[in-house]
Amino acid sequence: MEYNTNRFKLIIPEYGRNIHKMIDYAMKIKNREKRNRCAWSILKLMTDSTRTRFNKSIPYFQHKLWNQLLIMSNYQLDIDHPFLKKNPEKTKIISYKKAVYPEYLTDFRYYGKIIRNMIHAVIDCKNRQKKEGLFYAIANTMKKNYLRWNKNMVEDDIIFKDLKELSKGKICLINTDPLLQCSHILRSKRKKTFKKQKVI
Repeated sequence: MEYNTNRFKLIIPEYGRNIHKMIDYAMKIKNREKRNRCAWSILKLMTDSTRTRFNKSIPYFQHKLWNQLLIMSNYQLDIDHPFLKKNPEKTKIISYKKAVYPEYLTDFRYYGKIIRNMIHAVIDCKNRQKKEGLFYAIANTMKKNYLRWNKNMVEDDIIFKDLKELSKGKICLINTDPLLQCSHILRSKRKKTFKKQKVI
């Protein structure tokens, strides 16, 4: 079996491997007239693959497709181009920086950003009794979020461990009341779903 990683790299991946193969085939055609007809056929396929209701409003759309056809051939496809050919030496290759995602999208993303904000806010709370109650409320919310995106069951110890890690060791719920039962959370979730379906 041949994997894509072992195949040639696609110059414009949006058009797929078959379009690139067709361009390679067109480059091997010796007869110029046949090569031109082949290029027009490839361009028609490229147009069909990108056809949307917005295409007509895009200026120089066909010009753009012809340029992309030449780019995919590394400017080696010798055809009668209906538009002015670009000089490959003057074509600038734009390199984009890798997107840096926020911390909450990497670890424990299923808890959400709001949980992190709640943890930071509660840690600074001066009322001790209120603080402990809020810790417990946060843990219950974390359990709800966990069950929404993950398994149907989760032990309280896992929630407490994750809470400790998210708070960088500042919140340790060891000898505390048990959190809401999984069955209770899932039951209320099913009721909400049923009500929504009934309304629809």
